[in-house]
Amino acid sequence: MFQILSVAGALLILAPFAASQLGRLAVRSVPYQAMNLIGSGSLALVAVVERQYGFILLEGVWAVMSAIGLAGVLRNPGDRPAR
Repeated sequence: MFQILSVAGALLILAPFAASQLGRLAVRSVPYQAMNLIGSGSLALVAVVERQYGFILLEGVWAVMSAIGLAGVLRNPGDRPAR
């Protein structure tokens, strides 16, 4: 079960990253930030269960920063690109 959650979380982080690198998804967009938040949150949860402290730190900070980014995009919708 945790393997599935880990793979899904990783895909939710990698897909928007790849899309942004290919110019298909803006970093300051709701989908980008939301996928990063859900993906990193999933990986942080798995890290907590498995007591992987380095990954708890990495994914926990990633989730917090994604939440801040998502809040910023939602608070200032006029600042987002039209993608």
